[in-house]
Amino acid sequence: MTSPAVQLVDRGLESVRVTEACTACGACLATCPEHALLRAPKRPTVDDAACTACWACIEICPAGAILEVR
Repeated sequence: MTSPAVQLVDRGLESVRVTEACTACGACLATCPEHALLRAPKRPTVDDAACTACWACIEICPAGAILEVR
């Protein structure tokens, strides 16, 4: 099985980023199947090695604060 990091490179993607528009509601933390989003003081941070680019966090974010990074 290919590692998540290699899968991201194969798709031409790096990961996702949580922008300043984040309201810290926690929806993304609860939704990420890989637990790649980590609680932080202002807004979640992304563990790029764990992110598989499934976009569950992007789809669930009510503020539209999570963007894909290419």
